[in-house]
Amino acid sequence: MAQKDSQGGIMERTRLNIKVPRKYKVILVNDDFTPMDFVVMILTVVFHKTEPEAEALMLAVHNKGKAVVGLYTFDEATSRAVRATRMARNEGFPMRVKCEPE
Repeated sequence: MAQKDSQGGIMERTRLNIKVPRKYKVILVNDDFTPMDFVVMILTVVFHKTEPEAEALMLAVHNKGKAVVGLYTFDEATSRAVRATRMARNEGFPMRVKCEPE
């Protein structure tokens, strides 16, 4: 809808429907073969966790079977999951990393 401004000109209103990108959880799944120190290394290198954060997350994965290790946009989540999985496969470990919508 157009309105007139104080000088007789026409002002336009534009509506912008900008949505915040959906976030995705990156989930690390426990297995019986991937060493704990390798998981800590993945968490520090790929997910930029501090050593204490990485150890706490690794223990959560070990004790609960899985844990959310990050919350990212779709592209960032899949990129980090693929990188972590590739690093594990290169070392011969079956570590699983999943991405799910928040």
